[in-house]
Amino acid sequence: MTLREYFHEVATTYDRTVGTGAPAARLLRSAPVVFEPYVPASYIIKGSAGNGAGAFCPWAAFFDPDETNTATRGMYLVYLFAEDMQTVSLSLNQGVTELRETFGAREAEQRLRSEAEAIRGAFPEDVSSGLEDVINLGGRPGLPRAYEAGNILARVYEVDALPTEGELKLDLRKMIQLYQDALVLREDLRSTTRDVITTIKLKDKGEQDPLLYFAPKNDDEYIQKITARELKKSRKHETLVKRYGTFLEQAGFTAGTNVHPRDLVARRDGDDWLIEAKVVRRGNVSHAVREAIGQLATYAFLLYSADAQPRRMALFTEPIGDVYVRLLDHQGIASVWPTEDGWAGSSEAVDAGLAQKDA
Repeated sequence: MTLREYFHEVATTYDRTVGTGAPAARLLRSAPVVFEPYVPASYIIKGSAGNGAGAFCPWAAFFDPDETNTATRGMYLVYLFAEDMQTVSLSLNQGVTELRETFGAREAEQRLRSEAEAIRGAFPEDVSSGLEDVINLGGRPGLPRAYEAGNILARVYEVDALPTEGELKLDLRKMIQLYQDALVLREDLRSTTRDVITTIKLKDKGEQDPLLYFAPKNDDEYIQKITARELKKSRKHETLVKRYGTFLEQAGFTAGTNVHPRDLVARRDGDDWLIEAKVVRRGNVSHAVREAIGQLATYAFLLYSADAQPRRMALFTEPIGDVYVRLLDHQGIASVWPTEDGWAGSSEAVDAGLAQKDA
């Protein structure tokens, strides 16, 4: 199903009085299947027609798991259908529940508007040009009004005049980049501007990666150290590992995603694969590739015997470019990354079945 077909089908068939078991509600819950090819593999995708009673403004949302995994808190990207189903807005938005619990509904909405205005104002004008500051979902008290208050920037579509499929995909990619930039701008504002940013920031309970500081006296001590401690992994990282692990199983591999400190191991056709997953942060491919090379070399040396070395592969959240693919090939490391059509990768990865030939 194309994006245009999805939006049109939901908008023209949704009936909140029918309940959440209706076809349109099921279509909304199928959002992960529809949108997965077009968003980063590390993102969480959810669609909702409400809980119990049908929602006045159903939605399909995308969450950077390092930020949030729910529409009740944090910043997220969401397609919001207006109550009259005449428009659908691709909105960079904010969860309201945490603020309501702290300040009450009215003040929470005021704070959402203030925070949205501050983040919006921090963008260069050429970035926000053409996007909407305000979305109109019907103005109903409750969640619809909170969604309107939480909007930072949006692209609004008339359901009867949807743009081309290519334009919808391009808008989604642009808004995903806007989402990542907004997260950085919000934290800059939090640290430099008093009381402007009031949304709650999750505490990071992860531990520092022992590989960054631990100098072993011997191999036994090192292996004990890295297998006993929990390495710091972001939620985005874990989502990527989970999604790729599902692909491996569907491709006929026996895959393990709970093999600390390794990210993934896989076996098929007599080959054992050691897989390291890396999040490319703000386009810094070089850093992610260097980390992958170092950790794969370390784990292969310390966790496998010399006569039973695994084949090695690096998994990334986005394409890394031909130069880095060749660099990894030179190190004997296959590479894989997500695309709209599935999982693409180096020739070694494709030959081994770790990536799809035409993805």
